[in-house]
Amino acid sequence: KTVLDYSPMWDTMQRKGISQYSLLKAGIDNKTLDSIKKGKNLTLLTLEKICTILDCTPNKVVRFIQES
Repeated sequence: KTVLDYSPMWDTMQRKGISQYSLLKAGIDNKTLDSIKKGKNLTLLTLEKICTILDCTPNKVVRFIQES
C-alpha cells in the first residue's frame, strides 16, 4: 500500500514563509487543505497550483511512502 506524505509541503511553506492563509488567497480552497492534512489524493492540477504558489517541484510537496 502506498501512503501520501505531505510533510515536504509544510516544510517548504515554513522555509519560504508562506502561510495556509496565503494558499487560500491564491486559490487553494479549505476542502483541499483539509484533504492534504488527511493525506488524501490531490489532482495534478491542484499539485501544479501548489507548486506554482510555492515556486517548487512536486517532490517538495508530496512523497510516496510504501507500507507493507
